[in-house]
Amino acid sequence: MRIAIISETSAAARNADIVDALEGRGHTLVNCGMKEAGAEPQLSYMHTSFLSALLLGLGRVDYVVGGCGTGQGFMNAALQYPGVVCGHVLSPLDAWLFARINDGNCASLALNQGYGWAGDVNLRLIFDHLFSDERGSGYPPHRADPQRTSRDALAAVSLATHLPFARIVSALPESVAVPSLSYPGIAELLDLGSVADRGLALALAARMNR
Repeated sequence: MRIAIISETSAAARNADIVDALEGRGHTLVNCGMKEAGAEPQLSYMHTSFLSALLLGLGRVDYVVGGCGTGQGFMNAALQYPGVVCGHVLSPLDAWLFARINDGNCASLALNQGYGWAGDVNLRLIFDHLFSDERGSGYPPHRADPQRTSRDALAAVSLATHLPFARIVSALPESVAVPSLSYPGIAELLDLGSVADRGLALALAARMNR
């Protein structure tokens, strides 16, 4: 699995902990957000949520690990975009249930609130369950089929209730789109020449060339 780690400014100091907790699991890690506290330029959760949805939508990554101080802001912002199924994951039990029942593609972590002694250990335990082989298996087992049906329905609802991504990119406030798309390393990761949706590629190019 290709997992993006997209850290924002208030939780940038936790980036190394997230990387350490995810390494050695057989996944490809794409660390494309802020990597240390106080670094410039800065990304807020408004920027990281947009980038998360864009990378998922383009198939550049399979999963995003994001968050913010409480995890609430990033989650709510990420859910404004099509195709994002984001869970607010605070504990290993949250991760266990989210992976089995919702089988989402984005996890929002609380990286300041309650992040104290053994916070790095809690991250490892969360990822043990979030990226287990039991994703989508359902819980309790007899609810697996209706839960799968609900996941499929949610994907259809997301498609029906959101604008196409090209229109989203064109309509976003400049304060969100431009810092996000100009962040170091993002242009190379997006690789506009390989984007199949030419309308989206053109919309991205227009925002990136301003």
